[in-house]
Amino acid sequence: MAEYILGISAYYHDSAAALLRDGEIVAAAHEERFTRKKHDPSFPERAARYVLEEAGIGLSELSAIAFYDKPYLKFERLMETYHGFAPRGVVSFLSAMPVWIKEKLFMKKMLCEELAKLGQGKPRILFPEHHLSHAASAFYPSPYQSAAILTIDGVGEWSTTTIGVGRGKDVTFLRELDFPHSLGLLYSAFTYYCGFKVNSGEYKLMGLAPYGIEGSERVETYKAKILEELVDLRPDGSLLLNMAYFDYATGLTMCRDGKFEALFGLPKRAGESELGQEHMDMALAIQQVTEEVVMRLARTARELTGEKYLVMAGGVALNCVANGKLLRSGVFDDVWIQPAAGDAGGALGAALAAWHVRGGHERAPLPEGAADRMAGSYLGPQFTRRDALRVASRNDAPCAVYDDFDALCATVADLLADGKVVGWFQGRMEYGPRALGGRSILGDPRNPEMQKKLNLKIKYREGFRPFAPSVLAEAASDCFEIDRPSPYMLLVAPVAEKLRQALPEGYWQMPMFERLYVPRSTLPAITHVDFSARIQTVHERTNPRYHKLIKTFEARHGCPVVVNTSFNVRGEPIVCTPSDAYRCFMRTEMDYLVVGDCLFDKAAQPEYADAGDWRDEYELD
Repeated sequence: MAEYILGISAYYHDSAAALLRDGEIVAAAHEERFTRKKHDPSFPERAARYVLEEAGIGLSELSAIAFYDKPYLKFERLMETYHGFAPRGVVSFLSAMPVWIKEKLFMKKMLCEELAKLGQGKPRILFPEHHLSHAASAFYPSPYQSAAILTIDGVGEWSTTTIGVGRGKDVTFLRELDFPHSLGLLYSAFTYYCGFKVNSGEYKLMGLAPYGIEGSERVETYKAKILEELVDLRPDGSLLLNMAYFDYATGLTMCRDGKFEALFGLPKRAGESELGQEHMDMALAIQQVTEEVVMRLARTARELTGEKYLVMAGGVALNCVANGKLLRSGVFDDVWIQPAAGDAGGALGAALAAWHVRGGHERAPLPEGAADRMAGSYLGPQFTRRDALRVASRNDAPCAVYDDFDALCATVADLLADGKVVGWFQGRMEYGPRALGGRSILGDPRNPEMQKKLNLKIKYREGFRPFAPSVLAEAASDCFEIDRPSPYMLLVAPVAEKLRQALPEGYWQMPMFERLYVPRSTLPAITHVDFSARIQTVHERTNPRYHKLIKTFEARHGCPVVVNTSFNVRGEPIVCTPSDAYRCFMRTEMDYLVVGDCLFDKAAQPEYADAGDWRDEYELD
């Protein structure tokens, strides 16, 4: 009989569930996609129910359930931290302890109560360590039989960074850095200080960094102060933080605002307020420090393991700018990053650790022709034409139904070339934070107005934020300075020199938005201010429909690239169902919606009954 293992991450942020059958991934999904609560931390009841239904099994047929960290170790760290910093932290202590004493210390009992809602059965519950879950999520789905492993995040139980090695079925840790010294929390402190939300705004800080003026006196001064006052960075990539400046160990904020202001001469930015050049320079400074730390850790991993390949997970592994620079450095022959690198991916890693580490099972060979074991990260629910037509019927929504997918692709390609914005809903939902052509909003990258339109009229988000290109895998090196696949949108690379346009004189002295709207290449909608792009290579094997659409766009309009952004508005999780997609479509200025074989034209739709303001429903992230 097949052996099933359910992996779960929960109770911090980005709860998720993942299911293995004999060690192979059946399904995985974020709880937020079902509950429509961004970064939902609750027990992933709906996600777990989905993955079990995908396999056609009940709770009683599971051989084990794996939770992504060890609660007792985490409690030990909290207690030792409060003791070590006493009398500081009493407010935080009084806030945290009731939850632990009432619930989290009895995690197994709490999990059993939640699991009972899914049906009959009491499988054994396993608790791999947090960074083992991250390491397992990176190594076991990767294409390598042996590789160095680097995990970097805020904190697990004690560890904040680990270096290990994976060989066959075994994972061995060689070095670790412990709380409170954390690259992830350092980056989050600057996220907070620049006015963005911790655990959701770090990618905004990364996107803001290229607006900083590289080599400028202010950037160099900020970097010097970070490395002289805040961080003692060692040659091996380990670091010690000066905790006099930080508040996250025992307080309720990331850093001590007054000390940061005294150090940098810059007050904390209020959320949603205007961004000044000093904030852009600060973002660039911490981004460059982060890249240097990652590079040093990678060199140490190479020296310790002697391996040619590196795999990565943990929240910092989502810093695709650092990833791209690491890859181009040549420290490793190649790098593979778990697409669900954050805590959601811990659900998958926990299940894989239970199968390989505790169960002792060898790794199966890669399926023939597969690049890895993630199936393109298309591991969530999928829907039928009947589901799409039910949504149309329920909303009295006219749509064109295509029996010929080639004809649908031709229509959509022409709409994109005409400047239209198209919601694209196909196949299984993506696992991880990136939309990869399953739940995406698409545009023409050649259109100089497309970035502004998508940010301000579709996504309703900050205008400075860049958009990513989806490019045919076979055409990627023609458009970008990249020589290998990037299927999960986790690598930043420069736009090809031949596509770039000269910058006007005085470009770096222009205000932010004047700089932003200067066309920098023949693909202006996806070329960031430093000529970079966060690339997704699209592969026929893993997403034939998306590949076909872009291939058709190239054949009809000479461009093998489309703009790809996630199908949601600001503060909303990526859409999961056809109903979610239609609702988002009708509440934005999107022009067309494709759900499977059905094409909806906004101009032909009746007035939408649920047309309330999304800002009243979703908290800004």
